[in-house]
Amino acid sequence: MDGIQQIALPVLGILAAAAVTFYAVSFAELSEKSFRDLDEKDNEIVGYKPSPSSREKRARRKAEKQAKG
Repeated sequence: MDGIQQIALPVLGILAAAAVTFYAVSFAELSEKSFRDLDEKDNEIVGYKPSPSSREKRARRKAEKQAKG
């Protein structure tokens, strides 16, 4: 019986630590997603549109140049 306890106790400790870590990470991801969703919702309400990326700017300039010439 003593040998089983020597093995079972560390295994149970590892399982408990894994469960706590899993729930902590899950909670962190959920809260991060909630904050991201909240930011997106706020941006939609205000009508905020971030500045175009350099790729979008290049594409627009190229299209304007082709339209002229």
